[in-house]
Amino acid sequence: MLPFSKRLLFILLSILLSFPAFTQKRKKADIDAMEANAKDREAEFYFTEGQKFFILEDYAKALLFYQKAVALAPENATIHFKIADVLNRGTKEEDLQRAAASIEQALRFEKKNKYFYLLAANIYNGLSRFDKAAEAYEQLIKQVPGSDDFLFELGATYQFANNLDKAIKVYDRAEVSMGVNEMSSIQKVRLYLELNKVSDAQQEAEKLLALDPAEMRYPMSLAELFSQQGLKDQSIVFLENFLKDNKEETGQAQMMLAGLYRETKRYEEAEKLLLVLFDNDEIEFGSKALIIATLNAEINQAKGMGSDTDETQNLAFALYEKLVKTNTEESQLYILGGDLYLTAGDQQKAKEAYQKAISLDQVNLEVWQNLLYIEAQQEQFDALATHAEQALEYYPNQGMVHYFRGYAKFRKRQFRDAVTSLEQAKRLSENNPAFINDLNGLLGDAYYALKDYVKSDKAYEEALAFNPNNDGVLNNYSFYLAIRKQNLEKAEKMAEQLIKNNPNEAAYLDTYAWVLYSREKYKEAKKIIERALSNNGNNATHLEHYGDILFKLGEVDNAVQQWEKAKKLNANNEVLDKKIANRKIYE
Repeated sequence: MLPFSKRLLFILLSILLSFPAFTQKRKKADIDAMEANAKDREAEFYFTEGQKFFILEDYAKALLFYQKAVALAPENATIHFKIADVLNRGTKEEDLQRAAASIEQALRFEKKNKYFYLLAANIYNGLSRFDKAAEAYEQLIKQVPGSDDFLFELGATYQFANNLDKAIKVYDRAEVSMGVNEMSSIQKVRLYLELNKVSDAQQEAEKLLALDPAEMRYPMSLAELFSQQGLKDQSIVFLENFLKDNKEETGQAQMMLAGLYRETKRYEEAEKLLLVLFDNDEIEFGSKALIIATLNAEINQAKGMGSDTDETQNLAFALYEKLVKTNTEESQLYILGGDLYLTAGDQQKAKEAYQKAISLDQVNLEVWQNLLYIEAQQEQFDALATHAEQALEYYPNQGMVHYFRGYAKFRKRQFRDAVTSLEQAKRLSENNPAFINDLNGLLGDAYYALKDYVKSDKAYEEALAFNPNNDGVLNNYSFYLAIRKQNLEKAEKMAEQLIKNNPNEAAYLDTYAWVLYSREKYKEAKKIIERALSNNGNNATHLEHYGDILFKLGEVDNAVQQWEKAKKLNANNEVLDKKIANRKIYE
């Protein structure tokens, strides 16, 4: 045994020798801590920069900084969450796949944050991975207290996945947690009906109705669901039972019931109910207007099928008249009236209703077009021009409106204005070749009236390039060439085609005869004009042409007889007077 003094010396020596090693270990730990703190500070800096760009909605730069941050703090759940959030805003599936990987990392490090689960569910829904979305909701409800409200999202997710039985079980869980409620009951009814479990749907419906027998929304929602599955009789029962016990402020339920009566062909009950409802001020104008619009659609459909429409039409007009008494300043009402009268074939009353509508308020393009169409049909060209110009104040880029103005100006013989409008209509209608075809036909006529024969011929040629059998263009183009005595061979070919397509049309036969006359084919012209007269013997122009042809064939007496017949039908033709007086033609 060493003496005490030597042992003390040994201990002191050992302490002195070990002190440098201990100091080295402590320095290394301090260095590691300092490096870790530096990494944390750097990660925090990058994350803060990312947040700044995220707020500015510069997501590309935000992602760049988040990725730098996560490289320094790979176990930071929040950074993984933000990366997933940014990637979820992308438009490519690859972005969503990367977002899914990031949110999985976030949830690996943090299992109690509900927003992480919600983002995960959103990402998986975007990828149509409904099983994973459902799993996210399940974990949210399990891990985060007070999250039972998300049972509805979970149920909806199972519905998207077409796992209807699981969805029903989830809504059952919601009912256990929150009691019978509208959301879970309505969804269960919908699901039972989809599964064709009508009895279960009925039981679930009764539970909801018992929850608050005075709540109108419940029977209406149930009636809609059952009606969608073709169970309209049961829908009617829901509403009738509700209305039996509830008398006040039930207009919407009554309107729905009236519609179901019509759908199930219980027309008398529907009419009786509707006539009462249209006197009920509780029901807003829009709901009543929708009923009339629906009836008008039914009338149109029935007419298209050749079915009787009198009963429906009478009801629609009866309801319309009730509305007119109480809604005199509603432009929409007169639009409905115009549509009703137009469907009924009463253009005059339709026009008056549309005019009233546009006097009250700005109306949609269809109303203007209907009004312009009627005025064109009625040949009211002053009104047509005026209303077309009014419509252009609201719809300056609508080719059809420019067309109506051009047509009105053409018929008013204001050909320069007509051409301006028709050319604008053509420019605005590049994607409607059929309409451009019609425009070209009218442009050909307008340019001809202006004696701009180059543009007239060009317009006609464009029309025929689109439709070689355009009767109106074939007729006018060939006739005008004959009048001008130009390109007569082409004119004859067009007239031949016209007659081939319309062998008994008197006006076209007259055109063909006149083309033959211009080509000095008088015998052929005589045969054709006689065919025209056999179809329409009381046309002054045809009779005059017949006389001209007979004159060229040397049948002067017969020619004068035909001119005299024409004179009786057109007393104001001075050229015809000269022909008769001098017994010769003037060309």
